Amino acid sequence: MTATLQGKRIAFLATDGVEEVEYTRPREAVEAAGGRVELVSLDGGRIQAFNHLDKSGTYDVDTTVAQADPAAYDGLVLPGGVANPDALRADPDAVRFVRAFFDAGKPVGAICHAPWTLIDADVVKGRTLTSWPSLRTDLSNAGAHWVDAECHVDNGLVTSRKPDDLPAFCAKLVEELAEGRH
Repeated sequence: MTATLQGKRIAFLATDGVEEVEYTRPREAVEAAGGRVELVSLDGGRIQAFNHLDKSGTYDVDTTVAQADPAAYDGLVLPGGVANPDALRADPDAVRFVRAFFDAGKPVGAICHAPWTLIDADVVKGRTLTSWPSLRTDLSNAGAHWVDAECHVDNGLVTSRKPDDLPAFCAKLVEELAEGRH
């Protein structure tokens, strides 16, 4: 039986510099499972995605993180890219938004460099997760146990390393979102 997200509202938190495929593929998976996606960002308008270091598409923002209410969403997805999570982790509203999902026990997906934002939200201590390998030391210093795995799930937190891991990431993400609160 395929997991369904019918009636679930999922926030994707991203800003300029997001790795395009790490935004579009999970979004497509969530929507294909019946979920309603909203792009939440630091500012309104559009965000500029990248394919590694090259500009790619732009995407309409549905609401700003300062206006978004975490209680209105059933789950959160944090796409990667280098600039995207670095900007998010420096924004107090974004950090509070992320933290609220963990406080409520809601499922969260984070891929590649996205766990940088989790560090600043102070939600990785005692958790096991994976990421782009260069974040290993940062995550370990924040109290996380880092593993080199295609996809890892820790009590509703789904993490993966890179775009090559997207098939596994998307499948587990939809599964955890369908399960709901942990």
